[in-house]
Amino acid sequence: MFRLTANDLTVGYDKVPIIQNLSVTIPDKQITSIIGSNGCGKSTLLKAMTRIIPYEGGSVLLDGSQIAMMKTKDVAKKMAILPQSPDSSSGLTVGELVSYGRFPHQSGLGKLKQVDIDVIHWAMEVTAIIDFKHRTVDELSGGQRQRVWIAMALAQETDIILLDEPTTYLDMAHQLDILQLLEQLNKQEGRTIIMVLHDINQAARFSDHLLAMRSGQIIQTGSPRDVLTKEMLRNVYEIDGEIGKDPRTGKPICITYDLIKQKEQHNDEKTIHSAI
Repeated sequence: MFRLTANDLTVGYDKVPIIQNLSVTIPDKQITSIIGSNGCGKSTLLKAMTRIIPYEGGSVLLDGSQIAMMKTKDVAKKMAILPQSPDSSSGLTVGELVSYGRFPHQSGLGKLKQVDIDVIHWAMEVTAIIDFKHRTVDELSGGQRQRVWIAMALAQETDIILLDEPTTYLDMAHQLDILQLLEQLNKQEGRTIIMVLHDINQAARFSDHLLAMRSGQIIQTGSPRDVLTKEMLRNVYEIDGEIGKDPRTGKPICITYDLIKQKEQHNDEKTIHSAI
């Protein structure tokens, strides 16, 4: 049994459907990336699968139970979600923010027990932020802050982590740093990672499984080699391009040339000039 699935899911905003009758199964203990153009429903799907937004039809199952019927703490013990641009309360230290990840495991007054303190310390060590646990989150760089949020997710001790565009606003070095950290968590800890990515070359390199979306539907799913094709570039992104092979990783890489509409317009202009 797969742990996280959606069946005939319909989701929208203000009664305008973004996703209709979508079904998907997330592979366990793998890295799955959701790709597609802006507005195709990637983030909407992620939010619906984590109850951030309600769905109008269908169901999301977590370990065989309807997630809409589960208690918040029970969901939070099984999966963690990092939104696109998480905000922390002003003045919080790194250690304080990471400690919030223990909320699902606390009861009563919510006082941290030794087991909680040990898990928090471990999460900060794994994400290499232990040296600035007493610094405020506000004074950290974008890449460091993203590591803090990932540490908080680890402190939840969930097997499933969902991230909405975790590399947004980061430079190339910090993007690579975050993606390598997520890869490490998957390979060494066996975490199931589900994330929305805009860079399809990064998605191909770091993912075991891709979901390609267009207009609220998943039109292709499978390994990067299966999904990343010239036809997918045309169908999903309306881009004319080629698919090559990374000489170091062996993963597919995309080389883009033109937007399909621009290319067709250019060809039409050449035809007109030739006729003249």
